[in-house]
Amino acid sequence: MTRIYAFANQKGGVGKTTTTVNLGACLAARGKKLLLIDIDPQANATSSLGVDKNRLPVSIYEALIDQVPLSQVVISIDKAGLELVPSSPSLAGATVELVRLPEQAHLLRKALATLDTEYDYILIDSPPSLGILTVNALAATHGVIIPVQCEYLSLEGLGQLVHTINLVRRGLNPRLRIEGLIMTMYDVRTKIAQQVVDEVRKYFPRKVYSTIIPRNVRLSEAPSYGETILSYAPKSSGALAYQALTTELLQRTDQTGGK
Repeated sequence: MTRIYAFANQKGGVGKTTTTVNLGACLAARGKKLLLIDIDPQANATSSLGVDKNRLPVSIYEALIDQVPLSQVVISIDKAGLELVPSSPSLAGATVELVRLPEQAHLLRKALATLDTEYDYILIDSPPSLGILTVNALAATHGVIIPVQCEYLSLEGLGQLVHTINLVRRGLNPRLRIEGLIMTMYDVRTKIAQQVVDEVRKYFPRKVYSTIIPRNVRLSEAPSYGETILSYAPKSSGALAYQALTTELLQRTDQTGGK
């Protein structure tokens, strides 16, 4: 069974793309067949994997708007061991075009149905907003994973995100659930970081992953070289944290049977 997870948080700069890309690379390194879908108009996941977002013949935009099969959009990222449905700047205008299309919230789900290849995991990097593109990601997925930066302001907006998830569950995707929350950018030098972790664990018991992603300069450097943390700095604290997170995710999956 293919497990589809969307990574979502309407607040930008929380490590969402970093987590999607590096968790995907770690899963691929464990032998999982991995597809990463970039549905963010900023195309940061695409750029992070060394793909020029401005020179793509087709992207997720064409898959959603022109119904080009995703199998014709997928590109192989050999150095990361995964496959990618890239994004491009043209997706920025899709929010206007999508609202004019029938079943606008289910376009990504329909596009996924055209894939001929079976994957173990499909990870969707959604925009830092709660607009139609994020709704498409939530409507197409089994579970949503929420990266939360270990800073006070990151707590604001979590309630709105959960409300949106509940609306999508009721109206568009009954199977949708919160798969888990990942605490990111943890700075051991600040008291607020641990306070935020404790607060999130209080309100989301049993949902917060035990692994905490630290602030790590190597994690911020890797995308500029078009590399994941595994290839750029495999022994860094960031790489070790994402390896541990991958183990935890796989253990949870084994326990739930992917349900």
